[in-house]
Order: sequence, then C-alpha cells, then structure tokens
Amino acid sequence: MATAVPPAAAMPPAKPTVIQPEIVDYLNLPCPIPYEEIHREAMMSLKPEIFEGLRFDFTKGLNQKFSLSHSVLMGPTEVPSQSGEVIKIPTSHYEFGANFIDPKLMLFGRIMTDGRLNARVKCDLSENLILKANAQLSNEPHMSHGMANFDYKGKDYRTQFQLGNGALFGANYIQSVTPHLSLGGEVFWAGQYRKSGIGYAARYNTDKMVATGQVASTGVVALSYVQKVSEKVSLASDFTYNYLSKEAIASFGYDYILRQCRLRGKVDSNGCTSTFLEERLSMGLNFILSAEIDHRKKDYKFGVGLAVGE
Repeated sequence: MATAVPPAAAMPPAKPTVIQPEIVDYLNLPCPIPYEEIHREAMMSLKPEIFEGLRFDFTKGLNQKFSLSHSVLMGPTEVPSQSGEVIKIPTSHYEFGANFIDPKLMLFGRIMTDGRLNARVKCDLSENLILKANAQLSNEPHMSHGMANFDYKGKDYRTQFQLGNGALFGANYIQSVTPHLSLGGEVFWAGQYRKSGIGYAARYNTDKMVATGQVASTGVVALSYVQKVSEKVSLASDFTYNYLSKEAIASFGYDYILRQCRLRGKVDSNGCTSTFLEERLSMGLNFILSAEIDHRKKDYKFGVGLAVGE
C-alpha cells in the first residue's frame, strides 16, 4: 500500500522590504562652503592655470612658517586690439614672493619687475570670524585696488561682508536647508560706477555629484555639474548665459589623477580646447605642460614649466 504523502505546508507570503525614510535633524545641519566658492569643484576642472611660454617656479622654505619664492616667465603677452585678431608681443618678467603661514595668520606678498605689488592676508580674528584682505599696487594710474572681507562661519550658515576701493560694498549669505542642499544670496553696491546688483545661488552635493546654479541681476546665469566617477576621475560641465547681451557658452571638462601626475582639460562651445598636465618627477620637483587651441580666434598657446620646492 502506497504511503500517503501529506500536502506541503503553505509558506507564508514574504513581507515587502520597507525602506525607512532618512531622519533629518534640521537643528544639526552641516556648515556650507563659502558663497563665493559654490562652483569650486567645477572650477578645478574647467579653469586650469593656462600659460604660454617658459615658466620656472622655485620655493625655498626657511623654517616651518616662512618661505621665499622666485618665479620666471618668458612668453608673449596679449595686447588689446580693435579687430578680432590676437596681437602678441614677446615679454618676460621675474616675480619675487614671501610667504608666512601660521594656523591663525597667513601672509603672501609678490612683487614683479614691472613694479606691481600683490599682497594677501588671512587672519583668524576668532574661532568663527576670519579677515581676508588683498591689494594690488601699480605704477599705472587707476590700476591699484584693494578689498577686505569679513567672513563669519556659523553652525549651519556662512555670511560675508566686503569692502573695497571705489566705494564698493557687498554682502552675501548662504544657509544649509537640508544635509545636501544650501541656498544663498548676495547684494553689492559699486559707488564709483553707481551700480548695484543682487544675486541668488543654490548648491546640491552628495558623495558622487555636485550641482550648482547662480543668477544675478547683472544678467549672468551660471550652472555647473560635477560627477565623481571614482576617487581619481571626475567629469564637469558648466553653462553660462548673459540675458542682457544674449551670449551663452557651455564647456565640458575632466580631472584625472594618476599615481604621479594630474591631468585636467576642457572643451567649450566656442571650439576652444585646453589641457593642463602636472607630473611629479621626484619629491619637490614637478613638470608642467599647458596647451590651448582656439580656432575661432586663431590663438594657439603652449607652455612648459618646472616647479621646484625645498
């Protein structure tokens, strides 16, 4: 007689996976980056320091806080022209610099052979208040200028007040509204030119991407996006439109960090392509290559440089 097999017990239905919503503590939001640096990641890829000619930089550290720098640049300089053609004249200059770096005070000074003097100061007045100042003095009339910024860093916000020559006054404020989103605005008044303006900005960032947007009453609309492909590779793009002059430009760039070098470059909608390579040959010795091709203006630049630090 066949053995009776009992029917299989019915399995209970699987419970659907419930994703718990992220709990946001709005009283403990992160502090945003400064308003003037909201496009920081995009500028690293899209605005490399392009130069033309031969460049040599040497930095000598005298102690842990004080260092001297020497810089020589030999290459053409562009001269303003009424026509669309680029006019260049061969020039060369030497730049001497002195740096003082302390946790609460940083001083940078540069003087060039043509008489220009650049100076920058950053001083921590308190734990949350920072003073930044920069000035450029020149022998040419109306070419000297200076500006001072007072930056206050709050728990989840930053604000800045600016003072400059020519009766320039400005202020900006940026606030974190979520762990990833921050919103801000700015106002300025240029008394010398009798002009004022107002602007707004937004920044959204995660571990993999950064998106920013900025609009100002001066007519500029700026958008940028950075995608972090990996720890060593990131892609960036930006779009700038001036609704007063009806001009627009878009660009796409990359930032690739290898074991011994860093490669950055971009191409924009005007047909301008640029590349910047910095390779570490040994400790304290860097080799630099810079190139830019602008078919529209028939302007071609190529630069070679060495940076030595001790």
